Amino acid sequence: MRIADRLQQGPPSFSFEFFPPKSEEGVAQLFTTLRELADLAPGFVSVTYGAGGSTRQLTLELTTTIKRETGIEAMAHLTCVGHSRAELAEILDRFRAAGMDNVLALRGDPPKDQTTFTPAPDGFAHGNELMQFIRERGHDFCVGGACYPEAHLESGGLDDDIARTKAKVEAGAQFLITQLFFDNAFYFHFVERARKAGITVPIVPGLMPITNIAQIDRITRMCGATVPMRLRLALEKRKDDPEAVLQLGVAHATLQAADLLANGAPGVHFYTLNRSRASRMIVTALQVQQP
Repeated sequence: MRIADRLQQGPPSFSFEFFPPKSEEGVAQLFTTLRELADLAPGFVSVTYGAGGSTRQLTLELTTTIKRETGIEAMAHLTCVGHSRAELAEILDRFRAAGMDNVLALRGDPPKDQTTFTPAPDGFAHGNELMQFIRERGHDFCVGGACYPEAHLESGGLDDDIARTKAKVEAGAQFLITQLFFDNAFYFHFVERARKAGITVPIVPGLMPITNIAQIDRITRMCGATVPMRLRLALEKRKDDPEAVLQLGVAHATLQAADLLANGAPGVHFYTLNRSRASRMIVTALQVQQP
């Protein structure tokens, strides 16, 4: 199934992102999570692409196993980090040989020991270059890309960010998934600017339910997402009660998702951190409201 077709044909799709675990116990936990989410009939799931070789191999293995054993459409992430053109060509050939239909093509973040992104020798510096390469290779993947409602930390501002997003679409991106955000105004304003710029592909909002204050502080520092002051103050009041933090995070994300869907979003993509409880609660509530 091509994800772009699913998003364009409707109804709105719920999808979930996972990362390759580093242990056998983590893999078992991931498949427990998948089984718990399967009853929600997700439109697709995605598997991130790590910085290390073994983790990268696991991305392909997990993606194909998920699709084969659960019947859920699975999409692998692919990044430019540390790869030459020849290596990327080999990976894409392996993706196609494994029967994969969808790829999320990304530049990727710099390795943890680097402060800035440096392309590999004979590699790519931007996600749109990878998308162009996929198209030139002749593979018929449905290619997705990332976008940033609050602008990428390395961009020159909102206008520059829209220009970079348009370059991805012109290079072959058939749908976009946003970075996480906690204020829907960022998403709606981004979509409005994108449409004015001639970007017509589906733009899927990405949400991360807050379940841990320290964790969300670390993630938002890395990606530049803003936590609204009212939500921040409410979290602070509950900082000594982990269950209360989770309940607040679920409530906020549920309201976000309901508003996004009511105003035309083609679906919602959940950053799960390989756990199902919060996302399951949100999607269950939304499906009860509007099956």
